[in-house]
Amino acid sequence: MDSLFAIGSGKTMSPKARDGLSKTPFLRTSNVFWDEIDLTELDYMEISADELRNKRLHPGDLLVCEGGEIGRSAIWSGQVETISFQNHLHRLRPHRADVDPRFYVYFFQAAFTQLGIFEGAGNKTTIPNLSRNRLGALEVPHPPVREQVGIADALAFVRNGVRKEESIVRTAQELKQATMRELFTQGLRGEGQKETEIGLVPASWGVSRFENVREWLQYGTSVQCNSIPAKFPTLRIPNVEAAFVNVSDLKYCELPKEVADKYLLLNGDLLFIRTNGVRERLGKCAVYSDNPPNALFASYLIRARLLTKKVVPRYAAYFFSSELGTELVAGGATPAADGKFNLNTGAIDSILLPVPPTLDEQQDIVEILEAIDQKIGLHNRRKTILQELFQTLLHKLMTGEVLVSDLDLSAFEIAPTVEATI
Repeated sequence: MDSLFAIGSGKTMSPKARDGLSKTPFLRTSNVFWDEIDLTELDYMEISADELRNKRLHPGDLLVCEGGEIGRSAIWSGQVETISFQNHLHRLRPHRADVDPRFYVYFFQAAFTQLGIFEGAGNKTTIPNLSRNRLGALEVPHPPVREQVGIADALAFVRNGVRKEESIVRTAQELKQATMRELFTQGLRGEGQKETEIGLVPASWGVSRFENVREWLQYGTSVQCNSIPAKFPTLRIPNVEAAFVNVSDLKYCELPKEVADKYLLLNGDLLFIRTNGVRERLGKCAVYSDNPPNALFASYLIRARLLTKKVVPRYAAYFFSSELGTELVAGGATPAADGKFNLNTGAIDSILLPVPPTLDEQQDIVEILEAIDQKIGLHNRRKTILQELFQTLLHKLMTGEVLVSDLDLSAFEIAPTVEATI
């Protein structure tokens, strides 16, 4: 590496630098991810003008983490005009014209996360670290610069697709929350509003305690579950998402039929999380829709069976996943000695729910929100496909199994801009 790059050391934080008057922003290892610089939280310290001349970042500098996830790398692209870096990062600046630093970001990602070819490169002190000397001594491939550029461009193309999909999902999720705010305060019928205990709702709507719209509430089974497939899949906290059951991580149990029947879920049952370290997580509840079939529910969940002539189950679940609904559910939680928050059936029964006068209006609201959820699901699936493609390409390109000259990514449509998809 040191035949390709000049390796610079960052500034060490000290109480004097921390308390200095004229401070400069600097990057830490927590700002550097694989092929990405996160500027959400910047730290500052005093760096003299003389020292800053040697410790200032320039666009195109390659940053490599010394500790933490050693080798994690990204390119600084000049988002902040004057910025430095801490001593737990190495700055690599090419001193040859035939070096594309982006190629080495991707090579390091393959080497450290897939290929294991630098195992033992980190010093084994109390915290594993990659010293400047060890980094400089690493033997790395050096293909012709045209090939470096081609490989970096191909991987950046796919990674850019992942980022676009992530951006679309974030925007759609924000749209969903804004839509829920409007639907649950203004409805769909263009009517006036009235003030209630939970704020403004359409004039024709009622506000009901949850106990008045449900048949019964029940705690789940405490039987031990495991990942070995058995007769009864058992839904747990990880399976509960806003309005939907996530079946990606199922556990199973065996129970006598007469016991299992007590916890057997039926289509339309609501599942509340009753204990969690994050208070707002308690506001999420899922609707069981016969998937997986023959499912039970675990003891950290509470099952609610609704009076379906009064409330559409998914309407209730969407309300509880809205900002207001989450706030109302979390408000009924009580702190426990272990730092978690708990819900009981009494707290759930006391939650207030805005109720449109007809099931048709409730279902219309559900269909609008389901359309947005379908959009979110589509782009999450696209993101997953592109992430898998990136990992495959990273391995194949860095091992020579695929040559960049033989690569054709035209079949992979990268998402258009966010505004065009919402």
